[in-house]
Amino acid sequence: MGTVLFILSIFAGLLLLTFLVVIHELGHAIVARRNGVEVEEFGIGFPPKAAAWKPKKSFLGKNVAYSLNYLPIGGFVKLKGEHDSDRRKGTFGSATFWQKTKIMLAGVAINWLFAAILFTIIAVLGMPKLLPNQFTVERDTSSTSQPLSLASVLPDSPASEAGLEAGDEIVKVDNDTSLASNQAFFDVLDEKQGEEITVTYSRDGAESQVAVQLREGEEAERSGKLGAAISPDRETRYSTWSAPVVGIGLTAQLSVETVKVVGQTLGNTFAGFAGQLSLQESSREKADEQLSDAQENVAGPVGIIGTILPNTVTAGLIPFLLITAIISLTLAVMNVLPIPALDGGRFYTMAIFRILKKPLTKDLEEKINATGFLIIIGLIILVTISDVGKFF
Repeated sequence: MGTVLFILSIFAGLLLLTFLVVIHELGHAIVARRNGVEVEEFGIGFPPKAAAWKPKKSFLGKNVAYSLNYLPIGGFVKLKGEHDSDRRKGTFGSATFWQKTKIMLAGVAINWLFAAILFTIIAVLGMPKLLPNQFTVERDTSSTSQPLSLASVLPDSPASEAGLEAGDEIVKVDNDTSLASNQAFFDVLDEKQGEEITVTYSRDGAESQVAVQLREGEEAERSGKLGAAISPDRETRYSTWSAPVVGIGLTAQLSVETVKVVGQTLGNTFAGFAGQLSLQESSREKADEQLSDAQENVAGPVGIIGTILPNTVTAGLIPFLLITAIISLTLAVMNVLPIPALDGGRFYTMAIFRILKKPLTKDLEEKINATGFLIIIGLIILVTISDVGKFF
């Protein structure tokens, strides 16, 4: 990718992330106004301000301050009296519990619905296979598939030494022709690691066979058993009248998978850090593996903007729509989890104090949110360091 194209892709990625955050904040603002809470300011990007205006009337209410800011990394909405203890008229604090719930979860709903809309569009254009048991409506699904092939071959790898090249189509391994998916191929490699296998492949329409000695143990974990990257599963499914059903169903399915991944990542992170303190070498080695697994599952701002989005922006319409939908869905899921300083954290804090019938004072609420914010910033810094390492 050329330097100019790379820079333009990063800029496009920033605009995309800003758009997804802005519609999230817009959801808060619209629902707040509809429930009697005054909107004081709505900003695109973060200060310093590039432009600001304050019309007497707007779709968000009277005398709302609007701003366009120089840092294109999101957006924000400021409501009147955002603390739960503020009881002045028109404040967030004076709203009922149900009204507050709708306001805080409105951003989540917007991002989730936007992801469902994009998945609906993709279902019509051609939905890639993302999950083994991916949701679809069989009566209204047609599919096409491309053969299993090598995306790249590492130098000095078993695949390279055997003469395999990028673009080779894998026909069978030994006598196994049931390689219907990438996972089936990986299962074969796992089963036969350390052994010599016979790979039948097709290149330029001609079939050939080669013997490949697979790696095993630590070397296999570090550099791969075969030393080659496999092209993504190329099964594409098409829907017509059922596209909205597929879009909503897949969004729900991916929501569950995202929660699972977040849970596993957080579990591996905390267990990994705790394991580093162990006096036993085996425990520390296991902790290193857990931290490595957590690191592989996470991409922060640098990883998204510097690596994921530039490749996606130049890959075509469907990959671009797909990653946009996934990021929007991830924003929805992360903001519904009980993470302090995010929407979900604020909601659960408010709900717990309501159940306990104890007042949530301004000072206490600010301390809880500040603590959560510091934790999030710390995690972002750690993930960014990891992203930078991957990037270079």
